[in-house]
Amino acid sequence: MKKLLRKAATFAACGFGLGYSPVAPGTVGSLLGCLIVWGFTAAKLSVPAQIAACAAMTVFSVPLAGIAEREIGRKDPGSVVCDEYLTFPICMIGLLDKWQDRVWLMPACFVVARVLDIWKPQPARRLQALPGGLGITIDDFVTTCEALAADWALYLAAVRLGF
Repeated sequence: MKKLLRKAATFAACGFGLGYSPVAPGTVGSLLGCLIVWGFTAAKLSVPAQIAACAAMTVFSVPLAGIAEREIGRKDPGSVVCDEYLTFPICMIGLLDKWQDRVWLMPACFVVARVLDIWKPQPARRLQALPGGLGITIDDFVTTCEALAADWALYLAAVRLGF
């Protein structure tokens, strides 16, 4: 039974198979985060509820990623994408009621989050060295928080310019 649970956790950590993409597995796996944002939008979550849900998903990602890392037998394997898809909604906190009228907003937020995750500006790069699921998740948490600030700046600039 424990082996089955470890396999199920690894499957979820690997984005239900999306993390096995031969090209850009982190980006492909991150697409699940867009579905989560869509669900948050449909549920009309308030900003405090968005923050609580994002915190819970980030905390959940730590043991999930850790189990998958142990099961796969490599440090921070590229196929583990739960850290990407479970933290992506952070970069859209407070923007849920805005992206339907501005169809460019979610794709722009997605690109900003991916660029920052790939670039890994400090302190994210340094935090990635932490062990296990914490090391796998914390850099994505930091970069999506940075993306949140960038996304809000982008949104406010676009509104000011009439987009």
